[in-house]
Amino acid sequence: METKKTLVMGASTEPSRYAYRAVKMLQRFGHPVVAMGKKEDNLDGIKIEKGAAPFDGVDTVTLYLNPMNQKPYYDYIIGLKPKRVIFNPGTENPDLYSLLRENNIEIEVACTLVMLSVNQY
Repeated sequence: METKKTLVMGASTEPSRYAYRAVKMLQRFGHPVVAMGKKEDNLDGIKIEKGAAPFDGVDTVTLYLNPMNQKPYYDYIIGLKPKRVIFNPGTENPDLYSLLRENNIEIEVACTLVMLSVNQY
C-alpha cells in the first residue's frame, strides 16, 4: 500500500469531531499525518500546529474547515503543492476548487473516513 503524507486541516483532540477520527484512521492505515487546528495541542504523538506550519512532502490535504475559515489558507494550501485536496462534507468551496485546478492540484469532494474504509484513499 502506498502511504500518503496527509495534512489534516481543522484537527481537534475532541473525539466526537470528524477531524479527530480522520487523524486516528489515517494513522491506523499507516499514512503519515501532520495536523493544524485552532490551538496547539497533541493527539497521540501528533503535534497539532496552530496556523500555517511549514510542512514538507504533503501528498494530500484533507479539509475540516468551513469555506469561510479556508479563505485565509488559500495561498498556504497551494504553496504546500499537494497532489490533491479532499473536501469533506461541509467544506465544499467552488472558489478554492478553481484556484487549485489552476495550480494543477486535484480536488476530491468526498469523505476521508469513507475513502479509507473502502480502500479508495
